[in-house]
Amino acid sequence: MLIATFNVNSVRSRIDALMRWLPDKKPDFLFMQETKTQDSLFPAAVFASLGYRSYFCGEKAYNGVAVLVKEGIDDVSVSFGFDDGSFSSRVLTLRHGALKILNTYVPQGREINSTSYTEKKEFLGRVKKIVANERNGLFLWLGDLNVAPTADDVTNPENKKNHVCFCEEIRNIFAETREGLTDILRKFDASPKIYTFYDYRLKDAVKNGIGWRIDHMLASEKLAELAEWCRPDVEPRTWVKEKPSDHVPLLAEFQV
Repeated sequence: MLIATFNVNSVRSRIDALMRWLPDKKPDFLFMQETKTQDSLFPAAVFASLGYRSYFCGEKAYNGVAVLVKEGIDDVSVSFGFDDGSFSSRVLTLRHGALKILNTYVPQGREINSTSYTEKKEFLGRVKKIVANERNGLFLWLGDLNVAPTADDVTNPENKKNHVCFCEEIRNIFAETREGLTDILRKFDASPKIYTFYDYRLKDAVKNGIGWRIDHMLASEKLAELAEWCRPDVEPRTWVKEKPSDHVPLLAEFQV
């Protein structure tokens, strides 16, 4: 089973790239974040023409989560938000048989002293409870998690000690949140400078290797044992010259 996660930074803006990428990679599941599209305008018909069912919850111009499921994959259920229904455009849960996948678009946090950063910490606290309940089964937490876990996961870490995606506090909270889960990319490649985010406002960020690793796949021990490989796909980031998504797809294959 091939699973992918991709912060698309507007699904409608990314249609051409997705129509090129999906038939080539053929993921069984593509989880998306920051779709930035009202449900009435989600391009489900386009994805249906490519052989995918769409499940989505979005809003105009902000947030939004979705998953594309390859036709022929049955026994799938999808829900949005935490148990109380909050954060429905940031949290998506998919169940497929014994497999449970949590797709989140974690709040970025803006500034350390902001209410948005407080919200980010509270959000991760709620995810921590889910992880604690699910980590003994076949469980995967993925998405744009907006945390670079180590100095190897960001360019010039010394300059980012007070950044909401890299400061010591948020990295410690993230480590506690993901306790018991395996970083699937790091299971196969411990090399530094593997990034999933390249700021499009920064000229030649991809070419010069200036980025962040903030998109992740974190698996329970049972699921991690079934992983075959994991890697980012940087090529789609180069297809769009004007305002591409800052992020690149992250893919992993499991023998599920």
